[in-house]
Amino acid sequence: MDGAALIQAISISALPVIFAITLHEAAHGYAARHFGDATAWAAGRISLNPLRHIDPVGTLLVPGVILALSYFGGGNPLLFGWAKPVPVNFGRLRRPRRDMVWVAAAGPAVNLLMALGWTALLKLAVTLPFMMYTEPLVSMAEVGIGINLLLMVLNLLPLPPLDGGRIAVGLLPYRLAVPFSRLERWGFPILLLLLFTHTLDWIVGPIFSTLRRCLLLLFQLI
Repeated sequence: MDGAALIQAISISALPVIFAITLHEAAHGYAARHFGDATAWAAGRISLNPLRHIDPVGTLLVPGVILALSYFGGGNPLLFGWAKPVPVNFGRLRRPRRDMVWVAAAGPAVNLLMALGWTALLKLAVTLPFMMYTEPLVSMAEVGIGINLLLMVLNLLPLPPLDGGRIAVGLLPYRLAVPFSRLERWGFPILLLLLFTHTLDWIVGPIFSTLRRCLLLLFQLI
């Protein structure tokens, strides 16, 4: 990929990626505030400013190292990372175990809503008469669909500290929830292992493809 093509790809992808990550994190904060915990609100983390959600390690260092290793290794580029988690004090929630489920589910739910919105934009772009902005809009919408579905599916994996892991902790009986929650310290190492062994592709890929096909069918795009 030459420099001009790279700049074009970044410019098309930047907006949907920023919205996907930023609104996902902000949704956790809004949900926590609704259920009684204003920690994120007081810290100024319920914001659409992407700079407030950048994690130096997860957003910059880890993706950079993975891309470098993939490039020099001659394989397909791999990208993995995370934003700075929105602070939530689950002890301040009115009903901690029940409300934790809703707070955790808020991020993936917003990603699903954004995926629907980007699919609607894709439908609009291919329906209206062709113009100079049609191709960029189609490309941007496709990126928006992809990144939001990927974030939703990945975060719903039942592995702490992912949202799916927190949902599982909230739904499991207490005697099972406590030992299961102790997996949190190993969550990201496990994810990295799954990523580099391509096991994550086998888990996430079919779910992602099925959901994407369902969205395109819903809007009669296939």
